[in-house]
Amino acid sequence: QVQLVESGGGLVQPGGSLRLSCVGSGSIFGLYGMGWYRQAPGKKRELVATIIRGGSTRYRDSVKGRFTISRDNAKNTVYLQMNSLRPEDTAVYYCGAGNTYLANNYWGQGTQVTVSS
Repeated sequence: QVQLVESGGGLVQPGGSLRLSCVGSGSIFGLYGMGWYRQAPGKKRELVATIIRGGSTRYRDSVKGRFTISRDNAKNTVYLQMNSLRPEDTAVYYCGAGNTYLANNYWGQGTQVTVSS
């Protein structure tokens, strides 16, 4: 079993930056892949970025060049640095973890990110 605790959401103006953090605990196998998904009102949850224990990353196209995912394996922590934020980035962001790069077996409670002037 894996537990995930997120922090770092909030309200930011367009063009601003936020950094999300997620600390995981539990099965080391369940923390092989860690990452971030988001869900906007009325929309399906979508992958934002994931990273595996070895460091390989994946991003959805709309965030490439603006968001950076990283992890500290010693702390079982994954980060998402979000720059040049846009109103369309507004969503609840969920930390995910799992035994594949999809990192979608376990979920955190979610943190709201709102991009608005």
